[in-house]
Formats: sequence, C-alpha cells, structure tokens
Amino acid sequence: MEFGVLGPVAAWRDGEPVSVGGPRQRCVLGALLADLGREVPFDRLVEFLWDDRPPRTAKSVIHVQISHLRRAFPELIRTTAGGYLAQTDPDRVDLHRFRALAGRARESGDAEEAVRLWEEALACWRGRPFSGTGSDRLWYAVGGPLLEERWAAVTAWAEAGFALGRYAELATRLAPLVREDLSRERLHYLLVASMHRSGERAGALAAYHELRGYLAEELGIDPGQEVRDLYQRIVTDTEERAPAPVEHAEAPPDPDPPDEEPPPFASRNDLPRDIPDFTGREHDLGRVLEAGGAGGAEACVITGPGGAGKTTLAIHAAHRLTERYPDGQFFIDLYGHTVDQEPVTADTALGSLLRAVGLEADAVPDSLEERAALWRSILVDRRVLVVLDNAVNYAQVGPLLPASAGSLTLITSRNDLAGLSGARYVSLGMLRTGEAEALLSAVLGPERTSAEPVPMRRVVKLCGGLPLALRIVAGRMATRPKWTFAHVEQRLSGQHRRFRELRTESHSVEAVFELSYQSLNDAQKDAFLRLGLMIGSSIDVHGAAELVGRELPDTDDLLQELVSVCLLEEQNVDLYRFHDLIGEYARHKAVTRLADGVVEESRLRLSDYYLRTADRAAGMLGPRGHDYELDVSDGSRYRTSWSGWAEAAQWFDWHRENLAAVVGYFAEHKRGTQAWQLANSLWRFYAGHGQTELWLTTHEQALEASRADSDDMGTAVTLVGLGIAHCLSGRFDLALSLLVEARDLFTRLGDRGGEARATANMAMVYERMGRYTESLDALREVLDHAVEAGDTEQEIRQRTNMAVIHQSLGEFDQAVEHCDRVLAAGSNGQPDDCRAAALRVLGEINIRLGRNELAHAQLQEALELFLALEDSAGEIYTRDYIGVVLRETGRLDEAVAAHLLALELGERSAQRSAEAEILNDLGTTYARGKRYEEARLAHERALRLAGERHELFAEARALHGLAGLPSDVIGADTAEAMLERAVEVFAGLGVPEAETARADLRDLRGVR
Repeated sequence: MEFGVLGPVAAWRDGEPVSVGGPRQRCVLGALLADLGREVPFDRLVEFLWDDRPPRTAKSVIHVQISHLRRAFPELIRTTAGGYLAQTDPDRVDLHRFRALAGRARESGDAEEAVRLWEEALACWRGRPFSGTGSDRLWYAVGGPLLEERWAAVTAWAEAGFALGRYAELATRLAPLVREDLSRERLHYLLVASMHRSGERAGALAAYHELRGYLAEELGIDPGQEVRDLYQRIVTDTEERAPAPVEHAEAPPDPDPPDEEPPPFASRNDLPRDIPDFTGREHDLGRVLEAGGAGGAEACVITGPGGAGKTTLAIHAAHRLTERYPDGQFFIDLYGHTVDQEPVTADTALGSLLRAVGLEADAVPDSLEERAALWRSILVDRRVLVVLDNAVNYAQVGPLLPASAGSLTLITSRNDLAGLSGARYVSLGMLRTGEAEALLSAVLGPERTSAEPVPMRRVVKLCGGLPLALRIVAGRMATRPKWTFAHVEQRLSGQHRRFRELRTESHSVEAVFELSYQSLNDAQKDAFLRLGLMIGSSIDVHGAAELVGRELPDTDDLLQELVSVCLLEEQNVDLYRFHDLIGEYARHKAVTRLADGVVEESRLRLSDYYLRTADRAAGMLGPRGHDYELDVSDGSRYRTSWSGWAEAAQWFDWHRENLAAVVGYFAEHKRGTQAWQLANSLWRFYAGHGQTELWLTTHEQALEASRADSDDMGTAVTLVGLGIAHCLSGRFDLALSLLVEARDLFTRLGDRGGEARATANMAMVYERMGRYTESLDALREVLDHAVEAGDTEQEIRQRTNMAVIHQSLGEFDQAVEHCDRVLAAGSNGQPDDCRAAALRVLGEINIRLGRNELAHAQLQEALELFLALEDSAGEIYTRDYIGVVLRETGRLDEAVAAHLLALELGERSAQRSAEAEILNDLGTTYARGKRYEEARLAHERALRLAGERHELFAEARALHGLAGLPSDVIGADTAEAMLERAVEVFAGLGVPEAETARADLRDLRGVR
C-alpha cells in the first residue's frame, strides 16, 4: 500500500487507486500521514476539519472518519492517549520519500547522480499538496510550508542541470514552473539563461520582460542585479562567452536597457451584450468588482447551480470593469455544461485566445505547455480582463489564466474549482424575495407588478428565486400582456406542469438541471435521486444515510460531492437541502426512475430514523409522560448523539418542520402507531419553543390516525398533548374536554400513570380558568399518585404546580412551603424548569409582601433558567412579573417595556394563555403612570379576551382595573357596576382580591 499527500490525498494498492473517501476522510488521513509515526492530537484534527467552529458532533464525526479509514487501511492507524497516529514504511508515503531523496541529493558529490535524485524527488509531486481536503488550516499549517521545500528542490535540480549544460531541457521544463510563482528570481535567471544558450533569444527576452513587469506591478522593484546583468549580456550578444554566473553582491544599477519589440498583440472587446435590466445581486456584484481592484494577477470564481445567473453576473461585472482593463476584454465559452457539446479543452481554448490577440494560425504552437507560456508572455505588462464562462474543472481553466499583474480572470462554473489557489470565490444562491420582485418589475414595468402584489409574490415563491425561472416567466408575460400573475400562478401550480411552463425555445430550467445530473457518476446519480425522496425540506447526514441506504462515511462523501457541483446546499454542518426547483426536479425524476419498492423502502427507513432519533432527543428535554415500546425498525449502527439538553433541542430546531412532515407521512400511510409516537416526542419541544401551530397540526393528524386504528392508547396520549396545546393557545373549554376524554380512556385502560398525567393537565386548565379549588383537588390526586409510585420527579413537579394555586389564593405560607421543598431537592433528579417555576412563584409572593428587591432577584434568576431552557412560556410569565416589580419600584417606563415584550413573545410563539393577565398588568402600570387612556384600552382588551376564553380571574381583574380609572375615563355608574361584578367573581373564586375590590366599592359609594 502506498500513500500520497503531495497532490490530492490518495492511496494505491499494487498500483491501483484505492478510495480514501470524501474531503473529511482525506483531511484526517493527510494530517496523520504528514506526521507519520507521531501522535496527531484530537484537537488538532478538529481544528483542521472545522477551523474555530466545530459542530457539537465533532468527536463522533472524527470517530466515523477513523473507522472508515481503518476499514480501508487496517494496519495504518493506531489510537493514542490524546489522538491517533499513522504507522507505515516512510518510503510508502510520497512526502517522506521526497524528503529522503532530497536529503540524498544534497549530500551527493556527483552532479549526474544529484540530478537523478532531484528528479526522483520532484516526481513525488502530483499537484497542490493536500488538495481535496477542503481544509484551509491544514493547508496553511502543513501544505504551504511544503511548497517552499518543493521550490528549494526545483532550484537545486535546475542548478545541477545548468552546471551540466542541459540548457534545452531546462528551458522546456522551467517555463511552466516559474509561472507558478513569478517571484522566484533565481529560477527566472536559470530559465532566461537556458533559453538563450539553447538558441531561444526571443523567448529569453520575453521571459525577462514577464519577470520585470510582474515585480514592478506587485512590488514596485526591478529584477535583481544578477538577472539585469544577464539581460544586458543577451541584448549585447555577449552572453554565450560568459560563464554561468554565481551569486554575488549587488552592484549599482545599469542604465536602462535598450527597448525590445513587444510580442504581437491586438486589443479587442469580445464581451457579449450586457442586459439592460440587470437587477439585484448587489452584494455579489460588489465582491466581483472588488476583485477587479486588487492589482495582482487576480481570479474570481463565480459558482452556483444552473440558472442562478452566473454568466449574467460575470458579463455585467465585466462591462462595469472595462475601463480598468484598456488592453482588452476577452470572453470564451468553455461549454462545461451544454447540450450536445463537449467541453472545450484547454489547448483548444488557448488556440482561440492566441488567434484573438493577433497571432496567425501557423504561429500558434502545438503543445498545451507552449501555448500557455506564449499566452502568458503576450500578456506581460498588459491590463486585460478574461471571462472564462461555463468551466468544468481546474484542468480546463488553469492554463488559461494570465500571470500579468493588473489582469483579472472571471470564471463561472457549476463546480467549486477548489484547486484554484488564491482565487476569490463568489457563490450565488437564489434571489431574495425583494430582488426577485425588482427583477419582474424591471422587465414588466412597475404598473403591472404593483397591480397584483400578492399573486406576484406567490409566483416568485413558485420560481424559488431562481433567476432563469423568473426571466422565463417575465419573458412570457411580456409577450402576453393579457396574462396576470394570478393566471401564471395557476399555470405554475399545476401538477407536473411547472417545468413545462419554465421552458422557452432557447431556455429550459429542467434542461439546465438535467445537464448537471448527467455529469454525475452512477453513485452520485443514485444518491441524488434518493435524496429527492426526502420528507420535509432538509436532511442531516444520518438521515441521508438511511435514505440512500449507504454507510455514513460513504453518504458523507456523496453529499459533499453533490454540494461541490451545486446540486445540494449545505445549510449547516451536516445539514443539507435542495433549492426548491432542484428539489422538485429530483423528486419528479426519483419517482419516475426508481422502482416503487425502492421509493417506499427508502422513505420508510428515513421516517423510522426520525422516529427513533426524536424519541431519544425527547428523553433529554424532560420527563416522559408515558412509557411504551417504539414500533420501529432497527437502524444504522451510526447514531446521532448529543452531549446534553441544548444539543438535543438544536436537533429538534433544525428538523422541526421535517418532523411534522413525517407525522403526516405516517398518518397518510396508515401507520397510526408511529404517527402518535412521533407526535408525542415532539410536543415538549414545540411547547417550549413557541411552535404551537406545528404542535396542533401534528397532534390532530396523529389523533385522526389513532382513531382510525381504534388505538385507545394512541388516542389518549395524543389527546393529552392536544389538550395542553389548546390550553396554551387560550382555548380552555376545548382543552378541558380533550383532557377529560383522555383521562377516561386511561381509566378504561387501567393506566394509572396516564390517568395522573391527564388529571395534572386538567388542573392546569382549571387554574387558567380561575377554578382554583378544582385545580387543587386535581393536583392533590396527582401528588398522592406520585408519592405512592415513588416518583420523586413527578412529586416535585406537582408541588410546583400547587405552589402556583396557593399563591393565587393568597395562601402564601403553603405556597412557600411547596417552593422550598422544590428548591431543597437540589439538582439531583430535579428538572430545571421546576426550579425556575418555584423561583418565579416566590418572586410573585414577595411582590405581594412588598419585598421588591428580593422579588426582583428571584425573578431574574428564574428568567435566566427559562432562557437557558428555551422555555418560551416560562419566559413570558416571568418577564411580565418583572414588569410588575419594576412598577412597584417606580421604574414605570422599564415596566411598560417588560409587559410589552411579554405580549410580543406570546404573539410570536402563539402562546396566548397569559395574554389577558399581561394586558391587565400593563393596564395597571399605565394607570400608575397616569396614562389613563392607554390603561383603559389595555384593560378593555383583557376583558374581551377573558370573556372569550372564560378566564374568570382575568375578567374580574380587568373590571377592577377599569373601575379604578378616573371618572372622566370610566363613568361612575359604569365603574360601580364593574366593581360589583369584580367582587362577585373574586368572591366566587375565593381569592384575596375580593376584599380589595369590596373596599374600593365602598369607597366609590362613599364618594358618591
């Protein structure tokens, strides 16, 4: 087995290539081989793979890469205390073989042997070291310094060859080498001298001018004395009699050498027409234009999927930059992705470019190397702009790049062209909604687009922001003035019709995608098709492995390869999505190309992955309400892992809509058990993160599926989740009826735990409705069950809930006792949300007792816990009560801001159960600041909401607050009626506010 890092990281067995996997595996293998026999710490591998932003799964990802490499190379990698090391014969690794040969060459006293050894050493190099790893850190730490070793070896080889008089060979081989780095003056000296001594005087002079122009532009200096002396000897025809020079001290500069005839050159502008209605892409355009002002031999690569507008952007930028490049603007289509057209080879493209600058056809050299050298020499000291459109790979564009300082090359490609060092990369995504609308307006006119803003936005969405699709739509509408956006929307929405609509005689969105698809190999095609079957809009690497039916490392490679050809987007580390139209193309192609059995089998594996993984993640977010066995198949041996609660919540956040889609998939395919089990894993995340609509949707689908299966357990479990969702949404009557039905089902099933859970949530609804006695009775029943079952965690949770009710009833001693027991339980088995809730209750009590400083501290601590838990409901209540304590300490503006933020959070998360309570607190704060009209509006809104939701306590508070406003805001008769009703409700609830309302009523009647 042999290994290579001096070029793409590679391996060979008996001379045949062996796959080393994708970029990450190549990175890990390259790092280990570079430090052969020495430990590479785990942290260093993390740094090479992800720079300073490792994902939470970094450790497991590296383990996967090592595992894959060990399967491919069983004896190579050993685990050490702090990382890994690679062990093999150094002569089997090109880097270490190169260094050994270089050492022998330096020590050799025989010039012939030295040349042979240097050639063997340089033959170890295959390209840019460690290419294909995607790691900038690995390049800067290891690859960059290795290039200096290579240049030292090239120079030593050239010196030895020059001493032996091998001028013709050196002239041929050094020409392309020196243009890789024009600052290597000693190599330039040897090239110029060798060309002259082998009879190529004109070529020698052109090479000198190329060096001189580069140094002047880049560094503002002339070549060193040695090279200038050589030039002087050539132009005076005395060089042949001079011996090969050696290094010597600088001498005063010679007078300016005589002028030489420059190579033939004809300036021209080949740029295609710029579109007059270019719109959007301002940021991307700015980055391209910046490349035009850098001053060196610049290159800018514009990448993106087919139809993203790469060529349009390049041509528009080129026209903007014309004045900066007065010596010529050249455009050549390389046909990288073109129907019935093979990509143009580099030598063919160079032939076209050389003829374009004025060379006769018979003056164009035959070989690629000679053409490239001549092209670069002709452009010396010239400011030219070259557009290489539709490139397919680095090999195609590398020889075409000008080396002259002040030149700019714009390259467009669907591939990432990662081997192009020093280039600026501009990756095009889709147009944002505003940019897409501006494009349509520019083509069709503002009158037409402003007449139908809503249908126009829907058309933009159907086009996915793809510029080609938008251009086709705009073009068709421009030639059909009777068409409306509503009509176009209808045509684009038709089943299997969208791609037919996005097609003209000269352009087709589907054809653009098809060309990219046809460029894939068989494994990539299969992966692309199966990814088209994804459920939802994105997929992670583990889900993709299930969907495509491959091992995780192989899947990772395929995903990265599809990203590199712009058919897939990497949203985050190991999280991928299709552009909307590419995804639709992939789905359509998948269902027509793949057998029905393959389609369903792939989707079932993916859906089972989501069920298994969501079940494990839910266990990290909080206690399970029910115990049951998952009805799911075994999955891959690779599992998503998390270090704690926050990472599990992040996984849910990434997949929240995908998971909802999977519940729908289960329900649609008559897999009711899986539907309710997945929905039950989702509710806690949806509840804590304000995803109420997704919560309701998933549970309604799961409930329908469970009822269809006559599955009482599934029905009962789902009814509990649905009841909680409706309670938090403020629909208390509906919530209560659902929870009562769930409790009755659990009773019939003999499930005491399920019965207790339903009863506990009924208590929550009773509390929101102001039915405190019923709430306490229900909570005592659940607490007794928890104590009987020895469920300490459930006991703590119910004590927290009971503290809330006792506080509402003014029974502060009982509330404090429960809170103290919750806090005394410590972190051993105690959920943080219970501690946060207990602190919040204590804060509310201390406000009532006038201990505002202590209350504020407790509420702040509770808020920090709720924020850490990402518990939006807890945050809403706590921010409101912070507003109350700010009001009581006279900080009225801050108090108003706190109440309004609580309202905004509730609206944003669709958790409206506290809305009336917050509005009442806001109204009280406004009244304290004498902002009576605003206070009236807040209390009236609270009264309306409370009436709709049957929140008796909130209704009475609103009436009490309104009655307390000045008589010019609320008339005395109206205030008295309101107070009478408030007293009646408060008394019926048994809360201490009843006595305060009675006193206010007496005072009002006394005044009257």
